[in-house]
Amino acid sequence: MIKREEAWSLLNEYNKEPFHIQHALTVEGAMKYFAEKLGYGDEVEFWSMVGLLHDLDFGMYPEEHCSKTQEIMRERSIDERLIRAVASHGYGLCSGELPKPEHQMEKILFAVDELTG
Repeated sequence: MIKREEAWSLLNEYNKEPFHIQHALTVEGAMKYFAEKLGYGDEVEFWSMVGLLHDLDFGMYPEEHCSKTQEIMRERSIDERLIRAVASHGYGLCSGELPKPEHQMEKILFAVDELTG
Protein backbone atom coordinates (compact mmCIF):
# COMPACT_ATOMS: atom_id res chain seq x y z
CA MET A 1 0.00 0.00 0.00
CA ILE A 2 1.30 3.43 -0.92
CA LYS A 3 1.99 5.66 2.08
CA ARG A 4 0.26 9.03 2.42
CA GLU A 5 3.51 10.95 1.99
CA GLU A 6 4.26 9.13 -1.27
CA ALA A 7 0.71 9.67 -2.53
CA TRP A 8 0.88 13.37 -1.64
CA SER A 9 4.16 13.75 -3.51
CA LEU A 10 2.77 11.90 -6.53
CA LEU A 11 -0.36 14.05 -6.57
CA ASN A 12 1.71 17.22 -6.49
CA GLU A 13 3.97 15.95 -9.26
CA TYR A 14 1.02 15.79 -11.66
CA ASN A 15 -1.21 18.59 -10.34
CA LYS A 16 -0.18 22.22 -9.97
CA GLU A 17 -3.55 24.00 -9.76
CA PRO A 18 -4.58 24.82 -6.18
CA PHE A 19 -8.18 23.84 -6.98
CA HIS A 20 -7.16 20.30 -7.98
CA ILE A 21 -5.06 19.87 -4.85
CA GLN A 22 -7.91 21.12 -2.65
CA HIS A 23 -10.39 18.88 -4.45
CA ALA A 24 -8.15 15.87 -3.82
CA LEU A 25 -7.95 16.74 -0.12
CA THR A 26 -11.71 17.19 0.06
CA VAL A 27 -12.41 13.84 -1.58
CA GLU A 28 -9.79 12.20 0.64
CA GLY A 29 -11.55 13.52 3.74
CA ALA A 30 -15.00 12.51 2.53
CA MET A 31 -13.82 9.01 1.67
CA LYS A 32 -12.26 8.65 5.11
CA TYR A 33 -15.52 9.76 6.69
CA PHE A 34 -17.59 7.26 4.72
CA ALA A 35 -15.17 4.40 5.41
CA GLU A 36 -15.55 5.01 9.14
CA LYS A 37 -19.31 5.67 8.98
CA LEU A 38 -20.08 2.55 6.91
CA GLY A 39 -18.05 0.08 8.96
CA TYR A 40 -14.88 -0.09 6.87
CA GLY A 41 -12.68 1.13 9.71
CA ASP A 42 -9.95 -1.35 8.81
CA GLU A 43 -9.77 0.17 5.32
CA VAL A 44 -9.82 3.88 6.19
CA GLU A 45 -6.30 4.40 4.87
CA PHE A 46 -7.14 2.66 1.59
CA TRP A 47 -10.35 4.66 1.10
CA SER A 48 -8.43 7.85 1.88
CA MET A 49 -5.72 7.09 -0.68
CA VAL A 50 -8.36 6.38 -3.31
CA GLY A 51 -9.86 9.80 -2.61
CA LEU A 52 -6.52 11.59 -2.64
CA LEU A 53 -5.33 10.03 -5.90
CA HIS A 54 -8.60 9.78 -7.82
CA ASP A 55 -7.74 12.70 -10.16
CA LEU A 56 -4.00 12.05 -10.26
CA ASP A 57 -3.70 12.56 -14.01
CA PHE A 58 -6.24 15.34 -14.47
CA GLY A 59 -3.86 18.28 -14.18
CA MET A 60 -1.54 17.11 -16.95
CA TYR A 61 -3.69 14.73 -18.98
CA PRO A 62 -7.35 15.86 -18.86
CA GLU A 63 -8.11 14.20 -22.22
CA GLU A 64 -6.73 10.88 -20.96
CA HIS A 65 -8.21 11.19 -17.46
CA CYS A 66 -8.36 7.89 -15.55
CA SER A 67 -6.61 5.97 -18.32
CA LYS A 68 -3.34 7.83 -17.79
CA THR A 69 -3.70 7.42 -14.01
CA GLN A 70 -3.62 3.65 -14.44
CA GLU A 71 -0.43 3.92 -16.49
CA ILE A 72 1.27 6.27 -14.00
CA MET A 73 0.36 4.08 -11.04
CA ARG A 74 1.44 0.85 -12.71
CA GLU A 75 4.81 2.38 -13.59
CA ARG A 76 5.26 2.90 -9.84
CA SER A 77 4.06 -0.61 -8.94
CA ILE A 78 1.08 0.66 -6.98
CA ASP A 79 -1.39 -1.98 -5.85
CA GLU A 80 -3.84 -3.03 -8.58
CA ARG A 81 -6.73 -2.77 -6.14
CA LEU A 82 -6.00 0.93 -5.66
CA ILE A 83 -5.56 1.44 -9.41
CA ARG A 84 -8.92 -0.21 -10.11
CA ALA A 85 -10.74 1.82 -7.47
CA VAL A 86 -9.30 5.14 -8.67
CA ALA A 87 -9.99 4.39 -12.35
CA SER A 88 -13.56 3.24 -11.72
CA HIS A 89 -14.77 6.76 -10.94
CA GLY A 90 -14.40 7.62 -14.63
CA TYR A 91 -16.48 4.71 -15.90
CA GLY A 92 -18.92 5.96 -18.52
CA LEU A 93 -17.50 9.48 -18.32
CA CYS A 94 -13.94 9.18 -19.59
CA SER A 95 -12.40 7.49 -22.59
CA GLY A 96 -10.50 4.23 -22.45
CA GLU A 97 -11.15 0.94 -20.77
CA LEU A 98 -12.17 1.67 -17.22
CA PRO A 99 -13.57 -0.73 -14.64
CA LYS A 100 -17.23 -0.42 -13.72
CA PRO A 101 -17.76 0.69 -10.11
CA GLU A 102 -18.86 -2.41 -8.22
CA HIS A 103 -17.68 -2.15 -4.62
CA GLN A 104 -19.58 0.20 -2.33
CA MET A 105 -16.39 2.27 -1.97
CA GLU A 106 -16.14 2.74 -5.74
CA LYS A 107 -19.75 3.91 -5.94
CA ILE A 108 -19.21 6.32 -3.06
CA LEU A 109 -16.09 7.71 -4.78
CA PHE A 110 -18.13 8.35 -7.92
CA ALA A 111 -20.76 10.27 -5.93
CA VAL A 112 -18.31 12.15 -3.70
CA ASP A 113 -16.28 13.28 -6.70
CA GLU A 114 -19.36 14.66 -8.43
CA LEU A 115 -20.65 16.36 -5.28
CA THR A 116 -17.35 17.99 -4.36
CA GLY A 117 -16.03 18.82 -7.84
